[in-house]
Amino acid sequence: MIVLNLNDAKPFITKDGSQIRSILDRTTAPVQNQSLAQATLAPGTATQPHRHPHTEEIYYLLAGTARINVQNETRDLGPLDAVLIPPDALHHITNTGSTPLVFLCCCAPPYSDKDTVMA
Repeated sequence: MIVLNLNDAKPFITKDGSQIRSILDRTTAPVQNQSLAQATLAPGTATQPHRHPHTEEIYYLLAGTARINVQNETRDLGPLDAVLIPPDALHHITNTGSTPLVFLCCCAPPYSDKDTVMA
């Protein structure tokens, strides 16, 4: 069993511009088939449009409000909303609120910069 705490995860900026803290992934544990991270976007900011040719993602909002675009379909989101992003789907998310947008990113296979293609 591996138990890790989010407070021990050091934040970094991904290729799409979001601040990420890896909770469980290949860099922190012997993870094989998925990864879990917390993403944060400041008010008024957005990730850059991108896709992951081989990775299925789930975003789960913890705090804040957002607008997400996946393959030209747009939806407004709030806390406790979950979004499935299929492999190779062009997507980006925008913080539409006045507080930080905080959400979990679950990826299968585990997140990799090599599988991130900017639009």
